[in-house]
Amino acid sequence: MRVLLLALALAACERAPSGAVTAGDKLEAAAIARGLVSDPDRADPVGSWAQGEDRVCVVPQGQAYRIGAAVDFGEGQGCIASGTAERSGAQLRVRLSGCAFKAGFDGERIVFPPELPASCARLCTGRATLSALAVERLSTSASEAAMMRATNGRPLCADR
Repeated sequence: MRVLLLALALAACERAPSGAVTAGDKLEAAAIARGLVSDPDRADPVGSWAQGEDRVCVVPQGQAYRIGAAVDFGEGQGCIASGTAERSGAQLRVRLSGCAFKAGFDGERIVFPPELPASCARLCTGRATLSALAVERLSTSASEAAMMRATNGRPLCADR
């Protein structure tokens, strides 16, 4: 009986060999080939991003990017931050005025982590936070991204 249980447990743990192509891999490749989804390995973060009142802009700056983020919770509750970002696989290494973290990036969305370093809190007022900021692509235009404004009217991706 123990041998049978052990055999069943091992069979349940069996995985496809590394490097094997799964049905999911084939489906993703077909969707990328037809332009239904962007290729996350080739996606460029340059452009305008938003979700509700939250905004992110990304513009090229040499080999890296200039990034700006604005969150508006209303009446004195918000965040305005700008800095730099570098692409690292499916992530962006973001630096916003002493606040550094890795954001998720899949070509269609940018997602800040749910827990940010304490240094990020000074970029916000009131109860607002940049934690878990999630935005979707609006545009791939660098010029549109450069024109995006923060709630105070200043360009969000301006080099300061």
